[in-house]
Amino acid sequence: MLGVMSAYDANRLAESSNLDLVKINPSSVPPVCKIMDYGKYKFEQAKKDKEARKNQKIVELKEVWLSATIDTGDLKVKAKSAQGFLQEGDKVRASIRLKGRQQAHPEIAMKVMADFFELIAPYGAKEKEAALEGRTIALIITPLVKK
Repeated sequence: MLGVMSAYDANRLAESSNLDLVKINPSSVPPVCKIMDYGKYKFEQAKKDKEARKNQKIVELKEVWLSATIDTGDLKVKAKSAQGFLQEGDKVRASIRLKGRQQAHPEIAMKVMADFFELIAPYGAKEKEAALEGRTIALIITPLVKK
């Protein structure tokens, strides 16, 4: 804290110590400045940003395709693969494509989707409810937060 001084004096003081004069809050009256090594500051910020990017987990969206006429054994196999994805921390999108006469009875596919979610409910929560989008019914499931 050097107090209030003219810009000329502050600049001269920074140059005499081979540092930079950096405006922290230029809109205040008088402007707030800091004497620092700006190159070193930028390098340390880049280093912190790189470390933060390295430690973050990128959540992927994995997709599991089901059928409106799927049998219980096959449904359990698909649920097991979705369970693995959820345990790895990835989101899962379960989809059913309605073909031909199946489009006249989407409630059958909705029942299959509900049964699928019952099997993987202990491992994930619904992010987006199952909904009919054109000829496809989609449900997005996010992994539960591990405590």
